[in-house]
Amino acid sequence: MKAAVRKWEAVRAFALGLPEAVEEHPWGPEDGVVKVNKKIFVFLGNADGPEPPGLSVKLKDEALHGHALTAPGARPTGYGLGRAGWVSVPLGEKGAPSAEVLCEWVEESYRTVALKRHVRELDSRRPGGAPVEIGPIG
Repeated sequence: MKAAVRKWEAVRAFALGLPEAVEEHPWGPEDGVVKVNKKIFVFLGNADGPEPPGLSVKLKDEALHGHALTAPGARPTGYGLGRAGWVSVPLGEKGAPSAEVLCEWVEESYRTVALKRHVRELDSRRPGGAPVEIGPIG
C-alpha cells in the first residue's frame, strides 16, 4: 500500500506541474481531479481511503490505451467514460505500472484536453520538444 501511495503522490505532483493544471474536488474531498482549461485530464481520487489509490486517464491513442488496459486490474472507466477512451488503473496491484509510466499516461491525457498553447509550453520544457517515450509496465 505504501508503494501505491508513493506512486499516487508522484503522479499527482507531476500532473500539477503541467502548464496551468489545477486540482479540484468537485464531488468532495475524497474525489480529486486535475484539470486544465476547466477540463479534467486525470481523476485521482485520494490516497487516504480504505482502498488502495488509483487513477483514471483519457488515452485516445490506441497503442497507449491498449497498453494501459494490460495493467493488472485496469478497466475502462465507469459511467460511460470508458467509451471515450478513459482507463482506470489501480495502483495497489502486484505489477502495477511504475510512476514513470503513469506520468506518461497523465501527460497523454493532458495533451488530449489541453489547448494548443498549453501543449506548446509543455513541449518547450523538454529538450527537442518531444513527448516522453512509453516504457514497459511494472
